[in-house]
Amino acid sequence: MKKTIFVTGATSGFGKAIAALFAQKGFDVIVSGRRRERLDALKQELEHQYAVKVTALCFDVRDKAAVEQAIHELKKQVSHIDVLVNNAGLAAGLATIDEGNTDNWDRMIDTNIKGLLYVTRQIAPMMREQCSGHIINIGSTAGKLAYRNGNVYCATKFAVDALSQSMRIDLLPYGIKVTAINPGMAETEFSLVRFDGDEERAAKMYEGVNALKAEDIADAVYYCASLPPHVCINDLTLTCLTQANGFYAIKEAERVRRD
Repeated sequence: MKKTIFVTGATSGFGKAIAALFAQKGFDVIVSGRRRERLDALKQELEHQYAVKVTALCFDVRDKAAVEQAIHELKKQVSHIDVLVNNAGLAAGLATIDEGNTDNWDRMIDTNIKGLLYVTRQIAPMMREQCSGHIINIGSTAGKLAYRNGNVYCATKFAVDALSQSMRIDLLPYGIKVTAINPGMAETEFSLVRFDGDEERAAKMYEGVNALKAEDIADAVYYCASLPPHVCINDLTLTCLTQANGFYAIKEAERVRRD
């Protein structure tokens, strides 16, 4: 039976790269996101390039009713899902806790935690019935070590780490793998979203760093998903060479080199 992957937040960045790589590897792909035009373009591109079936679901993971409705309809068309990648997530703003924007807090909590839960709640029972499957949650180095002004964003990614551990325990009897993948600095739309479209400020975050690319994360996701059935990578943290953790990084020019 042909394998199927479900990727949330697939209209850009990690999600788009993950969907493309798995389509290249022969998976049928289910992609979800809020931007219909991007979803339709991705569906057309992947189907044309790789001759796989692509299903596009347009919904916001923060909307529980929309998640439930979309996946209820999906189950009429798809009998199994082998891999779920909970990728939809964002950072909004960068401020101390006493000056934080509470609307930004709600947006991050609703997307990064509740959205992940809403989608998992709908897909996990399918995997339980199959007695197989792999849930891959995209976390962050911010979920390993908090940094200044990152408070609520860091909290949401610490929650992803805890949920990944708990899911693994809950789903262990059913042969379902759970992996948390925690990227460090990656040059995607992440900072553009965080800084509300300020391109100059977003670009400065990556100056001289040689940050990770979306394709690097896609490679890691595929590696974890393609291991033998008895092997599960529980937790994987990736950074670029100039970043040690979520707090400490240097510029490429600061690296000591041998002439």
